[in-house]
Amino acid sequence: MSERSYLQRHNWPLAAYALTFMAFLYVPVLLLPLFSFNDGIYIAFPIEGFTTRWYEQMFANTAMHAALLNSLQVGLVTAVVATGLGIFAAKALTRYRLPGQKPVVAVIMLPLVIPEIILGTSLLILVNNVGLGLSLVSVTLGHILISVPFATAVLMSRFEGFDKLLEEASADLGENAWWTFWRVTFPMVFPGALSSFLLCFIISFDEFIIAFFLSGTDPTLPIFIYSQLRFPQRLPSTLALGACIIMVSFAVIAFNEWFRRRGSHGVSDTGL
Repeated sequence: MSERSYLQRHNWPLAAYALTFMAFLYVPVLLLPLFSFNDGIYIAFPIEGFTTRWYEQMFANTAMHAALLNSLQVGLVTAVVATGLGIFAAKALTRYRLPGQKPVVAVIMLPLVIPEIILGTSLLILVNNVGLGLSLVSVTLGHILISVPFATAVLMSRFEGFDKLLEEASADLGENAWWTFWRVTFPMVFPGALSSFLLCFIISFDEFIIAFFLSGTDPTLPIFIYSQLRFPQRLPSTLALGACIIMVSFAVIAFNEWFRRRGSHGVSDTGL
């Protein structure tokens, strides 16, 4: 028996587990677009009929437009700031020997292991004590805090993926540190920076708990969706909104993965 046939014959339990896990994870998500076209207001089979009026109702909802704009603003600022901080942190941690480097990394990654409800409560107390007030600014600061660890982790792997001799060669040719970064380092890590930007944007756009604690009178989109779930007659349009978010998120993630693979092939092709 060949090694390939042996593996195919003995890996079926793992394949069955993978299929079961994928079905458990994604089948409920796929039901969301299905019921968004249901003519009834209740999520139940059998489906009463096909309609697009819930999408029309969703696009006519001005409160939803305002919440979407708030989420886009918070997400874009969070992604830009977190990616910028992640670039500097990743470069420092991969290119230099810092005193107490391991504790520094632990502090940067700490928001990944702290429960968000604890983090949200702590940030609420802090915001009230410093007099900042609850607003989109406080939500943005909270989202930056939880996004920086993801950006740093993504960019550290990117910085470690190319030879620092390229930076040294640029310095030998007379370039200063600033232009070496922009002309040599940044183009090489740009795929990682784009992946970090998209990841941080999605994290901020979908985040609920921090926004629930820190938002004031201007809700983000997850807060708006949560408020709509209390009214059965508004549930179908909320399902339509969820279906649109799923499609856009899938497109962003697919583009991110395609660009990441393209960037990885580009690095490997240069022999780095």
